[in-house]
Amino acid sequence: MFAVPPNTVAEPTQRALAHPARIALEYAADRGRWRHLLRYDPVERWVAELESTEDHEVWLMSWLPGQRTDLHDHSGSTGAFTVVSGVLTETVARRAGDAPAAELVHAIGVGQTRVFGPGYVHEVSNEGPDPAVSVHVFRPGRLGMNAYRMTPAGPVRLT
Repeated sequence: MFAVPPNTVAEPTQRALAHPARIALEYAADRGRWRHLLRYDPVERWVAELESTEDHEVWLMSWLPGQRTDLHDHSGSTGAFTVVSGVLTETVARRAGDAPAAELVHAIGVGQTRVFGPGYVHEVSNEGPDPAVSVHVFRPGRLGMNAYRMTPAGPVRLT
């Protein structure tokens, strides 16, 4: 049994301390915050910034079938993304010490979240037949993306 002493005051949750995955899940669950902004671009993946603070940025992204990112990292940002609708495929490029490089493939469905940090190299795509929507959180913000190519030794930075 858990008891709370009388006159205990709960401190308000500090967004600056919240994990990016929690923020992504919160936004994904509250479609009323962003539904009116959602668009689909037949040429490229569509993005819109939902929130920007000194601690983090929140972005909404839509993915038509076949749309993808290139292999990239997030230039030192940490973060997470949650799939709101559809299915996204994430391919993570890793070096395994002396072992050959590996690519790990994850299918991410509705309500699932992936996290990333510095040195995390991946590409994300919509391989399915239906559009997908995702919410991405970057801490401290989107610092840019470095492009990579995969080699037998592992991912090699291009930029």
